[in-house]
Amino acid sequence: MAAELLSPAEAQGAAEVANQLKARLDTVMLDQQTVVEQVVMAVLARGHVLLEGLPGLGKTELCKSLAKLLALPFRRIQFTPDLLPGDITGTYVLEGEGRRDFVFREGPLFASLVLADEINRSSPKTQAALLEAMQERRVTVLGHTRALPDPFFVLATQNPIELEGTYPLPEAQLDRFLFRIQVPPVGAKTLRALLTTRVRGAPPELSSVLDAEGLARLFAAVDRVHLPGPVADFIGRLVEASDPRQASAPEAVRRFVRYGASPRAALALAAAGRARALMNGRPNVGFDDVVAAAPAALNHRLVLAYEASLEKVSSSDVVGALLQAVPEVPRD
Repeated sequence: MAAELLSPAEAQGAAEVANQLKARLDTVMLDQQTVVEQVVMAVLARGHVLLEGLPGLGKTELCKSLAKLLALPFRRIQFTPDLLPGDITGTYVLEGEGRRDFVFREGPLFASLVLADEINRSSPKTQAALLEAMQERRVTVLGHTRALPDPFFVLATQNPIELEGTYPLPEAQLDRFLFRIQVPPVGAKTLRALLTTRVRGAPPELSSVLDAEGLARLFAAVDRVHLPGPVADFIGRLVEASDPRQASAPEAVRRFVRYGASPRAALALAAAGRARALMNGRPNVGFDDVVAAAPAALNHRLVLAYEASLEKVSSSDVVGALLQAVPEVPRD
C-alpha cells in the first residue's frame, strides 16, 4: 500500500527544519553554499557522499559538524595503505580466563555517520570491505552478518591531485555513492572572513538541530514526496541516454563515454529529487530538481573513453551535454 502523499503544509514544515540544518552548516563551510546544499540533499535521500577537493577546504570539518547537528554517533577512519578489512568492520578476539572464547569487537563502521578520510589511500581489499556496508547496511565477518546502525551514512574524502601511493576506487564502490561532490577553493573575501572571525581556524560551536525521532520524521516526509510520471520518465531517458550503445545517446556520449550509468543512478536521481523538492517546501518533484541533482549523481557513474582524456573532456562536461540533449518532455 502506497504511503499517503505529503500535504503542502507538511512539506513547508519539513523544509524549515531542513533549511535550519543547511543554515548551520553554512556557518561552518564559508562560501560553499552549493556543497552544503548537496550534502544536506544527500542526507535527506539517505545516500553516501564522496567529497573531492584539495586539502584544507573543510571537508573533514563538514562531516564532523553534520554529525553534531544530527546528534548521530560519529567515527572517523583514516585510510592508509596498511589498513586491513578487520580494522574497519571489526573482528573476533580471544577473551576470558580459564575457558576463553572468541568475542566480536565492533569496528568503527558501527556508527551512524562514518568519515572515510582519504579513502583512496587504502588497498582494494580494504575498500571492498565497504561494499556490503554501503549497500546492505550490514557487515559479514567469518560468516556472521551484523546489521549496522540506522541511519548509516558514509562520507568519504579524497584528494584529486595527490595520486602517489593511492588506489583508484573501483566502479562498484563509486556506484554506491549517491553523490560525488567537488569542493572548490575559496576566494580572498572568504579567507578574510575566516581570518577575522576564527582564532586558529576553529569552527563555531554547534548544538544539535534534530534528534533521532525528528530525523526519522524527516526521512518519512521525503519518502512521501510525489514523483510524477513525466519526471520519472525524464529520469529514465536521461540514464538511458548516458549509454553510448543506445540510439538516444547524444554525440558527446557516443564519443567520450565507454560505459553509461547503472539503474542505481536512476534511483539516486529520484531520491535526490525528492529531497531537493522537500528542501524547497514542495510536495512533488519537478524537472528542475532532477536537473539540479544530475551533475553530482552522474559524474562518477560514467566510465570515460580514452578519447576524453586526449581532448581534456571531463565527466562533468559530458553530463552537461547530456542534460542539454535530453528534453524534459519527449519531442514525439
